[in-house]
Amino acid sequence: MANLMLFDSSRLRGEVEHLDRRFEPGAFDLAHEDFRVIGPVHLVADARKDGAKVRLTGHLDAELECDCSRCLEPFPVPLHAAVDSLFLPMADNIGEGEREVQQDDLGVSFYRDDEIDLGDVMREQFLLAVPMKPLCREECKGLCPVCGVNLNERDCGGHEGWVDPRLEGLRKLRR
Repeated sequence: MANLMLFDSSRLRGEVEHLDRRFEPGAFDLAHEDFRVIGPVHLVADARKDGAKVRLTGHLDAELECDCSRCLEPFPVPLHAAVDSLFLPMADNIGEGEREVQQDDLGVSFYRDDEIDLGDVMREQFLLAVPMKPLCREECKGLCPVCGVNLNERDCGGHEGWVDPRLEGLRKLRR
């Protein structure tokens, strides 16, 4: 069985090939990421080949899950992203030495042996969709720094008179 994450660009002979692929969450190895895929991922795109260049345009729909950076509770992050990627063969990038990166170079990816890894295309979109500081909601109260209770769920009383034990030495000097 062929790997559905790989797209064989050698089949393209100047025409457009329409891709409509659905992937289950378990198809993605994201063990070292700060998010999870919690629903099916749907990629719909057109692949066009011009010489050795392959352009993939379409859209990606997915449901990701992040942990809130304030309260640590998981929350869904819907993803509806446009995909527009240009691929060049890996051999075209060998032996040029150092050169300045141009604006046109920023959207370029590379493929090897006529195979484009759609998993990399989707992972890139996932990383772009996840916020740097994910919040379950803008007004999230976070965790109490003393007892650790989730302040969105209940009030912990505020810990009046609490003094950080690391500052106890300074408090003694003040007397």
